[in-house]
Amino acid sequence: MITKDSIENLKNHLDIVDVISQSLELKKSGANFKACCPFHGEDTPSFVVSPQKQIYHCFGCGAGGDSIKFVMEYEKLSYPEAIEKLASMYNVTLQYDNNNNQKKQDFKVIEEVNKFYQKLFVNNKVAKDYMISRGISEFSIEKFEIGYAPSSHDTINFLKNNYFNLADAKELGLIDTGHNGLYSRFIERITFPIYSISGKIVGFGGRTITGHNAKYVNSPQTKVFNKSKLLYGYNIAKESIYKRNRIIVTEGYLDVIMLHQAGFTTAVATLGTALTKDHLPLLRRGEPQVIVAYDGDKAGLNAAFKASVMLSQSEFEGGVVIFGEGKDPADMVKDGKVEELNRIFANPTSFIPFAIDYIIGKYDINNPSQKQKALYEANDYLKSLGEIYQDEYKRYIAQKLNIRESLIKVSSDNVRKQEANLTKIDIGELCIIKSILEKPDRLDSVLDIIDASMFEFHRDEFEILLSDNKDNRLMGILLNEKLEIYDDSRLKDELLVLLLKFYTNELRTIQYNQTLAFREKANLLRKIKDNIYQLKQGKLVSYNL
Repeated sequence: MITKDSIENLKNHLDIVDVISQSLELKKSGANFKACCPFHGEDTPSFVVSPQKQIYHCFGCGAGGDSIKFVMEYEKLSYPEAIEKLASMYNVTLQYDNNNNQKKQDFKVIEEVNKFYQKLFVNNKVAKDYMISRGISEFSIEKFEIGYAPSSHDTINFLKNNYFNLADAKELGLIDTGHNGLYSRFIERITFPIYSISGKIVGFGGRTITGHNAKYVNSPQTKVFNKSKLLYGYNIAKESIYKRNRIIVTEGYLDVIMLHQAGFTTAVATLGTALTKDHLPLLRRGEPQVIVAYDGDKAGLNAAFKASVMLSQSEFEGGVVIFGEGKDPADMVKDGKVEELNRIFANPTSFIPFAIDYIIGKYDINNPSQKQKALYEANDYLKSLGEIYQDEYKRYIAQKLNIRESLIKVSSDNVRKQEANLTKIDIGELCIIKSILEKPDRLDSVLDIIDASMFEFHRDEFEILLSDNKDNRLMGILLNEKLEIYDDSRLKDELLVLLLKFYTNELRTIQYNQTLAFREKANLLRKIKDNIYQLKQGKLVSYNL
């Protein structure tokens, strides 16, 4: 088992915003962050993350917990598996009571294979000549750890001769088993190591130089490699991205390397796939301006359009740069057109007009029927945006189509729903509970005055508070920004209101109770009336019924 001390040590290294932002797109909201909950379908964000309290809570489905709980729920992992994954991400060493019974992901094999590929590259003239022909410098080759994967037989022998665990190599996507036994995933290819955001090598991209059918291949999907969540070069670019507040997203490994070589050190690339929603949390980190830099062929334009729609709907700042005439960023750097690249990246076409232009460009707007279809599609896209953008760009669509602006219908359906359903909720009671949660030392003095039975709507929550149980409902109260945290004076006033309401209800109940003996009833009524009198004088009274 993992020792308690090492678990506590890991928790000290975790930041819940950092952990969750690697899986969800978080947006700042006051002192907290918000997102659409990954545990139930919703369009309005009700998932709140508190960096101060290091917890999350969904006001829609009630899910909540800390960093470890999130990884368990999101990745469908057991408690030990979640701890080991987080320890790997944050480079924290775990201690075990019995190491023989535990297995954790060993990255040593993939790290050593990467070094093996790098050494082979240095001695492979064909691979080096190809990279030099593309303009890649020796410094960039070393910086990006470019390597060369040999024959399948040579890679398998390297693993066996160095006594690496072949099961680990298979789990990390380096090798696999076929009809003829073990084989390497990368054969006679220039290799580009791919790193996770935490700095661990998790896979490779490979380019053939000997005529294999697929020009580029990536590592297969593994526990640590998901190409839809990774960006090539991000591990190298991230500091520049945060510093310069810009990220350039390209289509290829060589584009990234050449752009970095020319000083564009915020460049990254998708891994043989278009931008997806899974990339958004990574793109959102640091709130940079996003520049989508794609080729001007049909596939590039279509990918740029889809990216523009997705990014504009998620309210990213930035725009699109399209490279025409068969050129790409790598070619322009090689041709010495660095100043031209500077101008291009400084003046991208914003996402919304790019998307509108692309939609309208598909139709012959001189044909009324085609023009009508262009209007429908452009209007549908416009309705998916925020109300300010709708109002601003309906004029743009009208000008592009040469029609009256009144023909463009903006949506009135974007009014956000309230985060929490306030039915059967008493704000005063919840604020009292939150004020005690924020300052637990208040509890002893409060217990002399109130009892759980005094809470008309939130008796269960108060009883959970008394049990010292970290229930999701208490997390929801702590993270609900609509609830005040009372100072001592205000807390006293609200307790007076709570007590007065309770004793008034008790007075009415006892007055109509026909089962009590006369003397008992008279004593209770006297006590309650005395309590009500003192409360009206501003004095908190002890619970004495």
